[in-house]
Amino acid sequence: MRDVLDDLLRWWAQGATTGLATVVRTWQSAPRRPGAAMLVGPGGEAVGSVSGGCVEAAVYEIAQQVAADPAAAPALERYGISDEDAYAAALTCGGTIEVFVEQVSRETFPQLGEVAAAIREGRPVAVATCVEPADSPRYGRRLVVWERGTAGSFGSPRLDDAVADDARGLLAAGRTGMLHYGVDGERRGDAITVFVNAYAPPARMIVFGAIDFAAAVARIGRFLGYHVTVCDARPVFATTRRFPAADEVVVQWPHRYLAGEAAAGRVDERTVLCVLTHDPKFDVPLLEVALRLPVAYVGAMGSRRTHDDRTARLREHGMTEAELGRLRAPIGLDLGARTPEETAVSIAAEIIAVRWGGTGATLTDVPGPIHHQGVLADR
Repeated sequence: MRDVLDDLLRWWAQGATTGLATVVRTWQSAPRRPGAAMLVGPGGEAVGSVSGGCVEAAVYEIAQQVAADPAAAPALERYGISDEDAYAAALTCGGTIEVFVEQVSRETFPQLGEVAAAIREGRPVAVATCVEPADSPRYGRRLVVWERGTAGSFGSPRLDDAVADDARGLLAAGRTGMLHYGVDGERRGDAITVFVNAYAPPARMIVFGAIDFAAAVARIGRFLGYHVTVCDARPVFATTRRFPAADEVVVQWPHRYLAGEAAAGRVDERTVLCVLTHDPKFDVPLLEVALRLPVAYVGAMGSRRTHDDRTARLREHGMTEAELGRLRAPIGLDLGARTPEETAVSIAAEIIAVRWGGTGATLTDVPGPIHHQGVLADR
């Protein structure tokens, strides 16, 4: 919903009714991730995408029908490769998606204004919607979940409590996905399927070392959707003018800054750390902190000789082999990169591969699906 939020909120505020189609589940090489959305406005306008073009026309038609009929029930549609009918709506790029199409208006989604405000202010919020079965009294109902408090209801206090608890867990991890329950919220049941669209603040990328390579990494980190911080102890180099793509530039000793951010709860399992200083007086104390944090990625720049020397120093400081095994160094994938921009692409590629379980090999030489399922599976 984030990609269509401005238009959705504008029409909602005007009292109009729209049709909202959201990808709620994917398999194999699906082109969009859960949470991707397409909106059909009151005048037939189409905003956003659920498939990159493969089945847009079919989804548009359903969303338009749902928006036009005040009594229309939501619809859960599945699209995949169609072998039997070459003219049927199908994902020609492969994979399968499920799309939930619902009517959105002030009457059906009275909490939308509060949800939009939370998203814009960077406050975590999740929208949980019952997407199956269609004959359930819970179907189409939703629960909005903040870190503290909820709005709406599925009509069962026990189910509301279970979904709220699990949705907060997804928010903490920054994940969107399906949850399954019994009819009254039993966690081992599968009679009710709830889609939780989690809107958490962007994951953080912290780049240590105010060098030219850091400027390129900051730009590509911002492009990938990270909240980018550049940190260096040298004020002459750590300036906003040198790093215009960074969300913030911090002048502080790297290890002290990282320890303080972790203690304040501003570092989590989605955070990626890029150590580009390749100077022992900065690297060693910083990596002592970094490699003991539950972050997504820690990479350090330097030659192999620099890395060997750094590793020896870290062992002398008591780092275990398991902790050292988390370090990606020399940082990045082997792309033959030379320039700061090429090196930034190499680093970004490794971060993406670590996040989704990619091999880093060329797709030409890798059999099987081109998209990985990631860390969140259906429960």
